[in-house]
Amino acid sequence: MYSQRGLVTLLTQYSLRSTKRWTHNEVRVRFAPSPTGHLHLGGLRTALYNYLYARNKNGKFLLRIEDTDQTRLVPGATESLVEDLLWAGLQIDEGPGFGGERGPYVQSQRMTYYHDAVQALLENDTAYRCFCTERRLDLLRKEALRTRQIPRYDNKCRYLTPQQVAVLLAKNTPYCIRFKLTSHEEPLQDLIYGPVSHNVSESEGDPVIIKTDNFPTYHFANVVDDHLMGITHVFRGVEWQISTTKHLLLYKAFGWQPPMYGHLPLLVNSDGTKLSKRQGDIGIRHFREKGYFSEALVNYVVSAGGGFERTPGQKQLIYSMDELAGKFDIKRVNSHPSRLNPDLLNDFNRLHILKMLQTKTSTEHLVQSVQVLVRHAYPNERNLDLGDQHIENVLKWAAMRLTFIQDLTASKLSFLWVRPADFKLKHITNDQMQSLIDSLVGVEFTKDNLNQKLKEFAEVNHLKFAVFMKTLRSALSGLKEGPGVAEMMDILGKDSALQRLKSTLNVPSTTEAAKAAKET
Repeated sequence: MYSQRGLVTLLTQYSLRSTKRWTHNEVRVRFAPSPTGHLHLGGLRTALYNYLYARNKNGKFLLRIEDTDQTRLVPGATESLVEDLLWAGLQIDEGPGFGGERGPYVQSQRMTYYHDAVQALLENDTAYRCFCTERRLDLLRKEALRTRQIPRYDNKCRYLTPQQVAVLLAKNTPYCIRFKLTSHEEPLQDLIYGPVSHNVSESEGDPVIIKTDNFPTYHFANVVDDHLMGITHVFRGVEWQISTTKHLLLYKAFGWQPPMYGHLPLLVNSDGTKLSKRQGDIGIRHFREKGYFSEALVNYVVSAGGGFERTPGQKQLIYSMDELAGKFDIKRVNSHPSRLNPDLLNDFNRLHILKMLQTKTSTEHLVQSVQVLVRHAYPNERNLDLGDQHIENVLKWAAMRLTFIQDLTASKLSFLWVRPADFKLKHITNDQMQSLIDSLVGVEFTKDNLNQKLKEFAEVNHLKFAVFMKTLRSALSGLKEGPGVAEMMDILGKDSALQRLKSTLNVPSTTEAAKAAKET
């Protein structure tokens, strides 16, 4: 069943029986997902808190793929997980495809280590071979349910004599390997929950650590890998808290020093119900495709779970990953369920747009993104208004009004990008339009200022205000409906608005055309 490679090499290279970890002075954490689907909010939260802790302590963040359950693997899931982590801004220091001296970082490639490690437990009598058939185990489960007890293995094979084991091995009887549970009296010193006690030996039978297919179970591979990879701190969901007792017993059986553990509270919906992977709207891919920025999503996740000093009444702010890492304090992580507030996510997305507009480089990136979106939304338009300054003006207007930059391409906002073509003035002459343009050059373009100026102009030139507004709306947008003219001009910005008005001077107005025809 096991590799013939001796324990000597493993003991020399990886200190399998040493009570010390690898020699290092740095914090080492890991995110260890199973490639059984796409990354969702719960997984991102776990990865994020590990990452923030490591960066706060100048440590390393490892990615390990736990694929020992070969029946549940999803093709492409690993690549998708990595892509989502990188998109979220988590830099992987060691992992599959990222290098590192303690790999492989995929569990199915580490089988020799598990087999050699379990041999050490067999030798020190903390593990044993179990020859029970699936039929017998099924009968035990049914009997327990019939008597209204919790199903558990009765540890029968723990008491087989060496002679009995030898006979069964000689017959090539299939077997798994189980770990001998013992009473664990020392409570877990949880970094988030404090002292926690779970005596699993009272409620569970001896757990399988190597299955009949030679693959390790999660609990066993997890402990061996964490030790060999020098993991110093483990942050994972609170649902694993009970299992941690088993992990500590395994560490004790090996004579290894365990890492520090912190269990993150449940991440729940705003109504308190548990997040489910079956919810299509909690996948990271869903948020990406909808148009959320990664920084907004990261701030959204941490806003629910704590880990940061909060001042009552403090204005909502958005932080970069580096800023979050610098402020992160594991002692401030909440131990009660973390409720997600969907409205906050939209707020964070708008705050991120505003933040990007504060620096030249990020503004340029945002402008380029809008240019791509607009060209895609209006592929047949040749008269698009995509000047950098114009787009920047629009973004400043939209930042606290729209959630996604894609919203800027909505049909009701087409006037932002599509210039009216060959527009002929009605109810106003070219001279009047030129006079209007001249009068607006020195005006501060705000909605209130423009409204006042346009009313004054209409009065002085004896123009019906409603008709005048209709003409200007058409000249600016080519549309019959939309925001008020003053607001439209404010959104477009002075340069773009005046340029559109000037373009009407190149085409004779209907009034002037009629006058010229009459004179002819």
